Amino acid sequence: MHTYTGLIGAVAVALTIHSAFLFIKARFFSPIRNLPGPQGSSLIFGSLKKIAENDEAVTHEQWVKEYGRTYKYPALFHKNILFTLDHKALNHILMHHYVWQKHDASRFHFTRIVGPGLLVAEGDHHKLQRRVMNPAFGPAQVRDLTETFIDKSMELKDLWASRIIAGGGTVKLNVLDWISKMTLDVIGRAGFNYEFDTLKENGESNKLAQAFAAIFSDLDMEKAKFQPWTVLQTLFPILRVLPPVKIPGLDGAQETMEKIGKELLQESKEAIKSSGDDIRNLRSKDLLTLLVKSNMSGQPSQRMSDEDVLAQIPTFFVAGHETTSTGTTWALFALVQHLDVQRKLREELSTMATDNPTMEQLNSLPYLDAVVKESLRLYAPVPHVLRVAGQDDVIPLSQPVRDKKGIEHHSISVVKGQTVMVPLLALNRDKATWGEDAMEFKPERWEKVPEAATSVPGVWSHMMTFLGGPRACIGYRLSLVEMKALLFVLVREFEFELAVPSEEIIKKTMIVQRPRVKSEPEGGTQLPLLVRISQKD
Repeated sequence: MHTYTGLIGAVAVALTIHSAFLFIKARFFSPIRNLPGPQGSSLIFGSLKKIAENDEAVTHEQWVKEYGRTYKYPALFHKNILFTLDHKALNHILMHHYVWQKHDASRFHFTRIVGPGLLVAEGDHHKLQRRVMNPAFGPAQVRDLTETFIDKSMELKDLWASRIIAGGGTVKLNVLDWISKMTLDVIGRAGFNYEFDTLKENGESNKLAQAFAAIFSDLDMEKAKFQPWTVLQTLFPILRVLPPVKIPGLDGAQETMEKIGKELLQESKEAIKSSGDDIRNLRSKDLLTLLVKSNMSGQPSQRMSDEDVLAQIPTFFVAGHETTSTGTTWALFALVQHLDVQRKLREELSTMATDNPTMEQLNSLPYLDAVVKESLRLYAPVPHVLRVAGQDDVIPLSQPVRDKKGIEHHSISVVKGQTVMVPLLALNRDKATWGEDAMEFKPERWEKVPEAATSVPGVWSHMMTFLGGPRACIGYRLSLVEMKALLFVLVREFEFELAVPSEEIIKKTMIVQRPRVKSEPEGGTQLPLLVRISQKD
């Protein structure tokens, strides 16, 4: 007993000394210590709680006004994080991905949730996974999946229509919940030829659907986020050999996912064997089967293990479900606040002669394209990512920054271990890039993109929503076409209005940024809208 108590005491002393070392190092020896920036409101959390309690992009936008486009802010134990909106600096960080890697703490938490897939892989491991997976997410593959997107959107439309008729003409719906079900069904079928059937009336969700729901429960994730033990494991990697804070249902959900995933993987292998060498003979062209096909075609040394392939199932889920459902929900939120845009979009969609458009036909609708771009600019599902320097580096700047001593810097020297925030949402809403109306929802801005936006280092449409460089979102094409299919079917058929005052809708970030009702925190993430069938001329 005395030995155990002594061990705990020794560990506590060691952690206290190490924490003090981190604080002193950040405060007095960090190369970026003289950059402008806010003071931390907490000795332990720095400014993190202030950021978490608010719309984080708004907090950073306020700091940009006070301290400029490049500044530092304190995180855990006042370790400085570098923030920048400088396009040249961000391009350098995103393109030099072998130097600037995912934050160790982010990888730890993501690996726990989604496994060792593409989202957390680094270096040559990431390069191999990306090379094998790329063919499954190409334009031709997304084109083949468009019919699935439309079919499931029509199924959702029919469910809503039946509720509207039964409700007397107008019903209140939590559109986030319904769209999440629809996109889950889509990624089940399109991702690994699996039927979740979450849209079935009075049907029970199957075990894999329940597993995904448990893993991505925003309320359970939030409970674990600022637990003392979670903070300690974030700060001190040596503590990660011990069990983390339990998230209800997570372990059982992962066991379910692994068991069913192995069955799906075996089915994909058998499908490929029966098809021979010609991919056109495949019975199913779901993403998992295409991934397995691609993996089997390379040299044995250039193939992913079965464990790595299985780890991509949660990756498909995040890439094809979370971002799409959240992005489409925020698009509807924008449309209910701008009824003129909603009407104009419906008019364009009504000109389409078919109810079952192809990918090319969806992409031929200019106002739909503009609405999707503008909603993803203003409501990027992922507000930021963190990158950490794997070695000392010099970050170039297009605009100099003046430090607290009045010295002007045209580049920023950093040491190994320096964390940088890549601010996806704040850059998407940056007035210096998008103009003084950057905070306004204006699809018409896409008729002529501002010159300043052309240097934004994003993979898609001069914005950072899907990141940029070699680590850009692999599923962005899939997400865009699915989002267009959803809006095509739903806005063509229904009229939408807010069911609560707009100021009641707030954002909460748990992996992605979802809407909540401020006065109903116990209700979790939701977007309640009034929905009615559109009156046809």
